[in-house]
Amino acid sequence: MRALITGGNGFVGTWLAAYLTEAGDEVILIDRETDVRDGESLRRVLVAKAPDVVYHMAAFSHVGRSWDDPARVFEVNAVGTLNLLQAAISCERPPIVLLTSSAEVYGPVSEEELPLGEEAQLRPATPYAASKVAAEYLGVQAYLGSGLKVIRVRPFNHVGPGQSADFAVSALASRVVAAQRSGQRTIPVGNLSARRDLTDVRDVVRAYRLLVLQGSPGAVYNVCSGRDVAISKIAERLVDLAGGGLSLEVDPALVRPVDLPVLRGDPSLLVSTTGWEPRKTLDETLADVLGYWREKSDAAL
Repeated sequence: MRALITGGNGFVGTWLAAYLTEAGDEVILIDRETDVRDGESLRRVLVAKAPDVVYHMAAFSHVGRSWDDPARVFEVNAVGTLNLLQAAISCERPPIVLLTSSAEVYGPVSEEELPLGEEAQLRPATPYAASKVAAEYLGVQAYLGSGLKVIRVRPFNHVGPGQSADFAVSALASRVVAAQRSGQRTIPVGNLSARRDLTDVRDVVRAYRLLVLQGSPGAVYNVCSGRDVAISKIAERLVDLAGGGLSLEVDPALVRPVDLPVLRGDPSLLVSTTGWEPRKTLDETLADVLGYWREKSDAAL
C-alpha cells in the first residue's frame, strides 16, 4: 500500500511513518515544503504521487496557542483540509483519506456524559476545536458529495517520546529532567486537576492503519484508552520514576484560558471494528518520555 502522510515530520507523522514502513507500506512524507494552505501545490503532489491512502496529520495542533491567532488556526486546519480533500478528489484513482480530528471537539462535558461515544454532541470551546469541527464536516461533505472514502478519527490525548514540550506530559517530563540536572527542587506546572484519556502514540498509529484497512468510509472513530487519569497523578508518577525529591508549584502563566475538566472516551467502535487495544502501559510511556528528555539533555551538554 502506498501511503502519503501530510505533516510527516511531526510527532505523530514520524511514528506513523516508522510503523507503516515496518508493516510493509511504501511511505511518502510531505511537510512544510508543501503548505496545505496552497491548494494547487497540494494537488500536484497528490496527482504525481498517486497514493492509495492519505493520512492527514498536518495541522496547527497547540490548543492553548490557538487563542493567539484563531484565523491562522482555521486556515491551516480547516482550509488546509479542504485543499487536501479537493486534491484527493482530483486524483485519477482517489485515495482513502484518514482525517485526524480531536477529542477537543466534544468540548466541556459533565461526569454524567462520560465516557464519550462518537454520537456525543460537539461543543467546541477553543479556536482549535472549532477548526477541527469544520475540518471534520468538510470530510463528511467530500464523502457524501463526491464519494471520497474519508475516515475520520478523534484521538484523545496521545503521548510518547519525541513529543514537543508544548504538550502537558512531555512538558512535565522535560521540567523534571531539567530540575534534576540543575539541582532545582520545584517544577512549574499548569492546571493539575484536569483529567485526560491518554494513549501512547505507538498504539495510536496502529489504530490509524487498522482503520484504513477495516474502517467504514464516512464513519468517525474515537481513538482512546477508555480510562482517564489526573494530570496531577501523571506529574507525581514522573517525579517517582525519575527518582523523587521534587515538588510541584502552580504557575498561573501555564494555565489555559479554557481547560476542559475531564475527558474520557469510549473506544468500543474502534475495538469492535478492528480488534485494536492499547499495548503500552502508562508507566512504560512515561519512562520512555523521561528517557527521551534525558537523551536530549545529554546531547545539549
